[in-house]
Amino acid sequence: MKRRAWLTLGAVVLGGGGIVTYAVASPSGDHGAAGRAKRPPKVYDLALKGDTDARRELPRTDTQEFSLLGVTWTGATKRLHGTAQVRTRSTASGEWSAWRDLELEADPLEKPGRGVRGASEPLWVGPSDGVQVQIVRKNGTTAPMPKGLKVNLVDPGVVTDAETKALTGSEPAAFVAGATPDPTSTDTTPPPATPTAPPSTVPEPPIVSRADWGADESLSPDPSEYNADVKAVFVHHTDGAAYTCDQSASIVRGIYAFHTHAEPSGNGWNDIGYNFLVDKCGTVFEGRKGGVALPVLGAHTYGWNRESTGIAVLGDYTSTSASSAALASVARVAAWKLGQYGADPAGTVQLTTAATQKNLSGTSFTAGGTYTFNRISGHRDGYATECPGNSLYAQLPTIRSWAAGPVQGLKIASVTGATLSGSAYYAKGALTVKWTATTPGSLIKNFQLLVDGRTVATTSGTATSASATVAAGKHTVAVRAVHQSGKTTTTAALNVTAETTAPTFTTTPKLALRGGTVNTAAVPVTLSWKATDDTALRSVQLLSPTTATFGPTTTSSARTAKSGTASTWSMRADDYAGNSRTSSASYTPVILQESSATKAGSWTTRSSSSYLGGKSYSSGSKSASLTWTFTGRSAAWVVSRASTSGQAYVYVDGTKVATVDLKSSATQYRQAIWTKTWSGSAKHTVKIVVVGTSGRPTITTDGLVYIK
Repeated sequence: MKRRAWLTLGAVVLGGGGIVTYAVASPSGDHGAAGRAKRPPKVYDLALKGDTDARRELPRTDTQEFSLLGVTWTGATKRLHGTAQVRTRSTASGEWSAWRDLELEADPLEKPGRGVRGASEPLWVGPSDGVQVQIVRKNGTTAPMPKGLKVNLVDPGVVTDAETKALTGSEPAAFVAGATPDPTSTDTTPPPATPTAPPSTVPEPPIVSRADWGADESLSPDPSEYNADVKAVFVHHTDGAAYTCDQSASIVRGIYAFHTHAEPSGNGWNDIGYNFLVDKCGTVFEGRKGGVALPVLGAHTYGWNRESTGIAVLGDYTSTSASSAALASVARVAAWKLGQYGADPAGTVQLTTAATQKNLSGTSFTAGGTYTFNRISGHRDGYATECPGNSLYAQLPTIRSWAAGPVQGLKIASVTGATLSGSAYYAKGALTVKWTATTPGSLIKNFQLLVDGRTVATTSGTATSASATVAAGKHTVAVRAVHQSGKTTTTAALNVTAETTAPTFTTTPKLALRGGTVNTAAVPVTLSWKATDDTALRSVQLLSPTTATFGPTTTSSARTAKSGTASTWSMRADDYAGNSRTSSASYTPVILQESSATKAGSWTTRSSSSYLGGKSYSSGSKSASLTWTFTGRSAAWVVSRASTSGQAYVYVDGTKVATVDLKSSATQYRQAIWTKTWSGSAKHTVKIVVVGTSGRPTITTDGLVYIK
């Protein structure tokens, strides 16, 4: 059934004084939700007129609602040499768009029937209720404009229940697309025998059927035609404005209506030209009828339709790249169709052309000749068109590699439960391996986690990790990806050592006094230890009385300790596998004032807040001495130092062990100037004796510190 808009005539005065007659499609009376209840697609046509052969125009015109448009003219074999631009008014905002170019280099039909019109490519503009058109003949061209120029406005209708509910918020009224038969159809030719669909080497992707996107089958009454096979896939784009994925079915219906509506509206083709259409969210739509698994003859790439299938990506990809979801779906469809005939999506093929012509790059083809094509090619490879846009065309190598396999970009990202040291990982046993790949999961059959070359876990193609427990010992761990084609790729193997033996402290934490300034709250000490591991020691941590982390080769650290208070020095050794061991010891620094020593000779008491306890002993008498007796494992003699300070002998347990010079260019107080540490705690005696150094005999002592 042919549907026509109610048209009225009007006129406009052009800038040059001429008058253009134009047709106005009556505005819809209701743009609200009620007006968007379930309704069939419609095509309206508006004539373009002018008083010269160089230009055709349609001024700004109010129309019924439409979402897709194109220009058509009388004669399928005629070409329109020039530029065609359109502007549309959005129903949502009421704003007019910028001028948009229509693609006039649309592929002609190889065998156009009666009533088939020449046409531009259709352009999706989104819901609109106004249009303006201008067509200008190409400079230097003298051929007249084609006759019967029209702009065809397509309202894709509201056909699916989901669309109706989204627009109205309620369940749809009854309307079935294609329920009304076309009374003009008189085709009684028996349909040709339907070929058998061969199995493919890869799974069939999910495909939205014609019934599900709302195809009105009365627009395509002719039986389907079939090719012998599918040797190649041509990738297209549909051009048009931005869209949301819930509009995709409407776009497909719009293209279908534009392609199939006969004179005076649309191309008058027997079906949509593309075999498949893919939106930016990756949804695949069945295109030309006849069965998605069969080699249906399409009308998408002039001269090459007899040996190929056509996939169109909804949208304009001249300067914007197609989404990964769209690329993945194109790759899946291409791999499935080519796989039915044993063809490698990454390979090339000889195709025979049905037309004499050139492609976009200027390569000449002669009807009946054979030429080499990639199995997955762009529309522009076979015909002089910008399609599928520069950006999508540049992505064809990605589509080929995704479709053919193996999985691209596979690498291990991390290993949880294990720690890397050098070139090896260490774990107790349980670990989780995470990976990444650039090939989409929809094209991947599965991932396999390999330990020592054997599969220990298998996941879906969309998974990104797997877990396993390895036995004690050294192993290799890798990930293998199986492409839907069966091709495999495996990551480089990681070295993993599993072990559960904790590190050991061959030397438990020990505390020794060291040189430095002594305070009652901070006695300078050296903490020492030694830890080892049978595989790889990672670190040693000080847990108390303060915290610190040390490398595996560090065995000592300068610290301070509070005098008179027992402190537990606790340390933990960790290996790279996650095993650990703790070792602790308790120590108490004790300050012995000079008054607690046994004196011999003459000593003078000095008072100052700079001294420990506020007092100290001084003596310049040769052989004067102080003796302390204690039980401990480390000792330090504390003094005051100045430029006039003298020397002293130090005796330990009755044996002279050192001569200490207290002289210092700067005055210093509470300095641990001499220290001694033993392997264990025992009773010891420390005696200091004044040397009586010439010119500077005096020494000042501030006590003795020991650790018990």
